[in-house]
Amino acid sequence: QVQLVESGGGLVQPGGSLRLSCAASGFFLDAFAMGWFRQAPGKEREAVSCISSRDGSTYYAESVKGRFTSSRDNAKGTVYLQMNNLKPDDTAIYYCAIRAGYGTGCYGGQTIYDYDYWGQGTQVTVSS
Repeated sequence: QVQLVESGGGLVQPGGSLRLSCAASGFFLDAFAMGWFRQAPGKEREAVSCISSRDGSTYYAESVKGRFTSSRDNAKGTVYLQMNNLKPDDTAIYYCAIRAGYGTGCYGGQTIYDYDYWGQGTQVTVSS
């Protein structure tokens, strides 16, 4: 069955870096765009990034542009989120998700309803 497992979260000081990984199995990763979302306490889950597999399209939330970079290694079945210059506002649980629609890119909406399967999340805490 489809499985997404995030890892790489932790506690980091402001200005630090983390790389999150999302291990995907049970489906053809190279056929789907993949997204990263985050949810802070008391807030709605919000899109952070999207990376396509076939058309080169990407999406980044304004709040992370220039600091976060998503990449993927389809052969390894893994999607990554490199997070640099982290800020306290980046504190949240980070989730990876499969974008709905076989072969689609990252164009269009970036709501939770535009994605299907979700991982369990990994906690990122940015604090001094």
